[in-house]
Amino acid sequence: MPLFEYLDETRPLTGRLALGVEYDGSNYCGWQRLKQAPSVQAALEDALSKVAATPVKVLCSGRTDSGVHATRQIVHFDVPVPRSRKAWVYGANVNLPRDIAVRWAMPVASDFHARFLALARRYRYVILNQPSRPVLERANATWCREPLDVPSMHVAAQALVGEHDFSSFRAAGCQSRTAWRHLHFIEVNRYGPLVVIDIQANAFLHHMIRNIAGALVAVGKGEQDTRYLAYLLSLKDRAKGDVTAPGCGLHFVDSVYARRFALPQEPLGPNLLAFLGEWTGERTIPDSPRVRHRSRLPEGDTPSIEEAGT
Repeated sequence: MPLFEYLDETRPLTGRLALGVEYDGSNYCGWQRLKQAPSVQAALEDALSKVAATPVKVLCSGRTDSGVHATRQIVHFDVPVPRSRKAWVYGANVNLPRDIAVRWAMPVASDFHARFLALARRYRYVILNQPSRPVLERANATWCREPLDVPSMHVAAQALVGEHDFSSFRAAGCQSRTAWRHLHFIEVNRYGPLVVIDIQANAFLHHMIRNIAGALVAVGKGEQDTRYLAYLLSLKDRAKGDVTAPGCGLHFVDSVYARRFALPQEPLGPNLLAFLGEWTGERTIPDSPRVRHRSRLPEGDTPSIEEAGT
């Protein structure tokens, strides 16, 4: 998808529609609609309902926690009334608060499902590592004043790659039936004062990434050695784990789907990391029965994010 794309306003869309949604999660209880607090889901559904002049309900690729941001949250819904692509994008954005935006809209096959057909989810956890407190980045990065040993953090993180029981990194209130997840890759890099934990898996447990980030910061500060993450993983006990890192540094940057859905490719967020130049569609997804089933690939074909067409 080019950075600038013409939005058709002549052809009404029907059937199932996918949206790419970006939001600053600072003022929300998270993605999921709740009665007692504002949510991203409620704001988006209310805006789309105004465009359609009838109630609209959406399903997302992954629920984010309170204070967590997203640059590529994928949602889908069945169009209740015909509207053009421009009407859905511009109309939704006119009715959304300034901290939520629809980036694109496109028709998808009737069997597309944002949650159940996602092959992978990718997040970036951003740490501002400098002595003085942040100002411009205060809402989208976690501040750490102590110098971090990033190479040691990266080495420690590699113990998590693969399919494991991540019980030591799940929240006490996590509702998932299993703690097993397949972590595709995790990288820790420094870009000046920014330390970025880049992580992708088939799915994540509640608070899983923030708990991993908290443990990695302990390694970076020298409070723990590079075997610490492997040790925590082996315990399978969250009560013996480390602190949960703040939500403000976490960004949901990608959901990966099979190539046949042809979702738009776009630069990976957040925009303060745009200088890295990576777009969705540039990483290989490890083969697994789940990936093969969801992508419906024949035996012998290894899916990649590029082939998945996100």
